[in-house]
Amino acid sequence: MNKTRLNRRKVYFRVIKYVKPYWRHLIGVLLTTIFFTIFSGLSIYLTIPLLETLFQTEIQAENSNLSTVELNLKPKAETSGSGFLSSIKDELSGVMFSFIDKPSKRESLFRICLIIVLAFLFKAIFGYAQSYLMAYVEQGFIRDLRNQTFAHLNKLSLRYFTNERIGNLISRITNDITMINTGISASFVTLAKEPLLLIVFLLLALAISWQLTILSLVVMPFSLVIISWLGVKLYKQSYLLQAKMADLTSFLQEKIYGTKIVKAFNMENRENENFFSLTNHFFKIILKITRIRNIASPVTEFLSIVAGVLIIWYGGIQVLESQTLKASEFLGFLFIIFQIMPPIKELSNVANRLQESTAAASRVFEVIDEPVSVTSSPSSKPFNEFEDKIVFDNVSFYYEKNHVDILNNIDFQVNRGEVIALVGPSGAGKTTLVDLLTRFYDVTSGAILIDGIDIRDYDLKSLRDHIGIVTQDSILFNDSIRNNISYGFENPLDEEIIEAAKAANANEFITKLHMGYETVIGERGLKLSGGQRQRLSIARALLKNPPIMIFDEATSALDSESEILVQEAIERMMKNRTTFVIAHRLSTVRKANKIIVIDKGKIVQIGRHNELISDTTGLYNRLYTLQFMMDEESE
Repeated sequence: MNKTRLNRRKVYFRVIKYVKPYWRHLIGVLLTTIFFTIFSGLSIYLTIPLLETLFQTEIQAENSNLSTVELNLKPKAETSGSGFLSSIKDELSGVMFSFIDKPSKRESLFRICLIIVLAFLFKAIFGYAQSYLMAYVEQGFIRDLRNQTFAHLNKLSLRYFTNERIGNLISRITNDITMINTGISASFVTLAKEPLLLIVFLLLALAISWQLTILSLVVMPFSLVIISWLGVKLYKQSYLLQAKMADLTSFLQEKIYGTKIVKAFNMENRENENFFSLTNHFFKIILKITRIRNIASPVTEFLSIVAGVLIIWYGGIQVLESQTLKASEFLGFLFIIFQIMPPIKELSNVANRLQESTAAASRVFEVIDEPVSVTSSPSSKPFNEFEDKIVFDNVSFYYEKNHVDILNNIDFQVNRGEVIALVGPSGAGKTTLVDLLTRFYDVTSGAILIDGIDIRDYDLKSLRDHIGIVTQDSILFNDSIRNNISYGFENPLDEEIIEAAKAANANEFITKLHMGYETVIGERGLKLSGGQRQRLSIARALLKNPPIMIFDEATSALDSESEILVQEAIERMMKNRTTFVIAHRLSTVRKANKIIVIDKGKIVQIGRHNELISDTTGLYNRLYTLQFMMDEESE
């Protein structure tokens, strides 16, 4: 995986691309946000006629025919507001006046209250609609991102998983994407709503007094500098935090899985110390992030208070001395300015959240950007039927991480219907050899041919459809027995599932279970014994009915009784199939058509059992003799 941190801006805009499929909902968000901000501004602006109606402090105009509300709503000859905005304000005031102005102050007050109630009602309706539509967009693109990450993981070869901790990958799909959801997703709402609110309130403020409005914005440059400086620090710490979360997830996964070993070796206290150390590191990083995150808001608030004091001082002079501003307008201006402060604070907080979530998104995109090394070529052909032979032509393989040869110049061929046994010491490369046949990895050099065609030229899916595999560690899922046996098949017949189970010597124990084939077997099938799990694995392979079978130490971890049942099932399955058998117990491979002895990644012997055992200097004879002696001692 490329550990280079991606450019933050590129990461953010890349996340934004996931929103494109939801453009209709975004239009709805934009429209509802516009109406929400309009009614928010109206609800605040209505404080001016309300104050004038309740507390008339100006001297009545010479024209005594004008009502109280008309006098106060009509603009003065001189105004401190912006000319264009002031004219718009005057027009709106005239419209409002035509509705509010009544001979009775009580009726005027009632109508103002009615408008306020309606303004807040529509504000609430549009606010709810905006929140729902935005939630649909947020959760939709987070679902899409999580699905894409998981789907891409399924495309990667085993080589990738060899170099990555499973807990780290789980953390990226769960914790990191959740961080994106709570960060970037939450920021969408803020970035959609708060700027519009800011614009509306600024326009209202400018309409009242452009001088006071400019004075109120003096804090903006200082706030932006502080937010930018904190953002860089926050991104680095957030990236580190998500990495530590991945370590924590990996640790928990390993230790919970290995609980039996931890207890058997009395390592509870040691593992507690290790876990406490991880959580302590996590705690320290969280504190750093909290310090950085929480600085922005109080600093912005303090600067806003400073600006507020300047506004009160300057605005008070305009009201008391120069009388270029009405008292009701000044109070209304203060209400508006107080409404400007929350959007500014929210926008400062959203900058911090964006840094945190962008760091998490970088880790997710590292997975998505991992190149797929094993895939079907554009010119691949379907593998319809295995007809002749499999050839390993001078095959070599090494892991990219350390470039140490695992297999070196492997050369042999297998005819259709033959049973091939792969034997040798642990770590010799036997499992890697059959993994290359299934293209879990691709060869580093050389080629594997089936019916004269390089397997890399076959469609990958059709190739694997023709190969069945049963491993030492039975891979089962937390699902019913029926679904585990039929894994990879759509709507198989019950008769086919039962026949496969019978052939695998599994039907008898399955029918004795309370729920039979509907029994859920737990995580990794741990509700069953080792022999039962292995027989289900064989039944799953039998239902697939592939022409090529691989048994990788399929009986090595079983007791004698289970081994006999499993071995019977294996021998039944090997009939009329090309079979690769990896086994430590050499007694199980004596009937093989060909035994290939591998040591340190190289073929050191090939032949039948009788041929190999007669070579007293060979590795096969030495392994067989050693095992025979151990079996005698155990008796």
